[in-house]
Amino acid sequence: MQDTEAFNDLAAALQQPADLTFEIPDPEDEQIPDADFLQQLDVAWQICDRFDLQTEIWRGRILRAIRDREKKGGDGRGTGFLKWLKEREISKSQAYSWIQLANSADTLLEEGKLDPKAVNNFSKRAFVETAKAAPEVQHMVSEAAQKGDRITRREVRQLTDEWTAMSSELLPEPVKEKAADNSLPARYIAPLVKEMEKLPESHQKVLQKEIAANPDVDTLKQATSEARQLAKYLKSAAQVQALTQEDVDIEYALEEAQRVGCLSIAADLVNQASQMEQTIAKLYMTWKKITNLADRLYVDTGASTPNLRSLLSSIEPLGGEIMELQLSGATEHTIRLQIQEMN
Repeated sequence: MQDTEAFNDLAAALQQPADLTFEIPDPEDEQIPDADFLQQLDVAWQICDRFDLQTEIWRGRILRAIRDREKKGGDGRGTGFLKWLKEREISKSQAYSWIQLANSADTLLEEGKLDPKAVNNFSKRAFVETAKAAPEVQHMVSEAAQKGDRITRREVRQLTDEWTAMSSELLPEPVKEKAADNSLPARYIAPLVKEMEKLPESHQKVLQKEIAANPDVDTLKQATSEARQLAKYLKSAAQVQALTQEDVDIEYALEEAQRVGCLSIAADLVNQASQMEQTIAKLYMTWKKITNLADRLYVDTGASTPNLRSLLSSIEPLGGEIMELQLSGATEHTIRLQIQEMN
């Protein structure tokens, strides 16, 4: 009986138009000061943003219910769920994005981190950012929202940066002290922590010594760039077969590059080597495909298709063991490549 009443209430709600009627100021009315004009539009925009957030949370809850029902009584492949999405022209990625938003909303509400009425103080993007943030950041954002503050993505990111600057164990005390008195902006500290988290402990310690000795903005920027290069180097090195086959000690090579001041060059070299190997693999797969397609086209054509045969004759050499290509520029070069398959 209660379910029937709830259904009737929802059906009745659909008969009423959404309360989204605004008085948009006339853009040609020169009597309205620019500041007032923009403020009126900003208020209308915030209402739309809030309405959009509430709508998408409920869409996520609806889709989650359909998906869960399908898991329990469907064919196990989600056919009914996918059919439902198709009928409403909703992509699978969009559906799961809404479900994730609904899950985040329910988690924040159920754990008591957020009052339901405070949801209206968030922009949609700010709410998503909050759901992804650390519990401590969620608590700070929720407190601000419940006091009536307008929460945008910028505020969430700022609080996230501040919490990172104060809590990360990767930062030496001199940096934390300057972060606490705002002499070092958190927006410079958070990117450094993010990059340092990707590094082995030995390289973290080197960077920690640098920023502890000179805890200023320029040093933080330099350390962030250096950490990014280190992470790039390590990621690329793990993918280079030439290095793994020769059993090169990547860590020591990296330390030496850092010591002699050529870290960026070494990182770029390793990255280019990784790209080179990937390009060779892609070239081989493309070469095989050209060979197979040329063979199929040769079988399907004959004297009645002279132009198609001409096209085949021109492209077919690219599937041979030796390929030639002219590179034009300041001076022309002919590149000859030979591919040999070996077991």
